[in-house]
Amino acid sequence: MPTAREIMTADATCVGETENVLEAARKMADLGVGSLPICGTDNRLKGMLTDRDIVVKVLAQGKDPGSCTASELAQGKPVTIGADDDAKEILRTMAQHKVRRLPVIDGHQLVGIVAVADVARALPDNPVGDLIDAISEN
Repeated sequence: MPTAREIMTADATCVGETENVLEAARKMADLGVGSLPICGTDNRLKGMLTDRDIVVKVLAQGKDPGSCTASELAQGKPVTIGADDDAKEILRTMAQHKVRRLPVIDGHQLVGIVAVADVARALPDNPVGDLIDAISEN
């Protein structure tokens, strides 16, 4: 069974914890992505920032995206997967936490991102279909 390291997208771009949300939104637009990992000055993962976070927690609340930092939106301990964890563990973690993307960690270093699409390309249809059902439940 393939590991996260084998199916992930390597070289994930981070948004720094002190960068403002406007800068993060520009990075997302430039990269064509809907989420970015939030990395600290210590090069450790602090959380994930999504386009939905920006809309719901900043814009809809009337906050200034130019003065709100990415770290203000990082909540709790980020859900991650180890670089050597297999696809079965990736599916289990995604389903348990109802997420579509997981930062891939090797030690304490962010080494990539694994998405549902990455797993779908690597595995037969049934496990991925079950994952989509689990994530999509209300």
